[in-house]
Amino acid sequence: MNNKDAFELAKKLIELDLLRDEVWEDLAILAGDQAHELLRMAQNS
Repeated sequence: MNNKDAFELAKKLIELDLLRDEVWEDLAILAGDQAHELLRMAQNS
């Protein structure tokens, strides 16, 4: 893998992290105090 490919992957990771934050905020609004529990249930299914 060359530096350009590695840099592109790093940028994608940053984009995914930002998207994760946005989605988490949406889940927190919808689920309120149950957001963490719902996330764990989804992870374990």
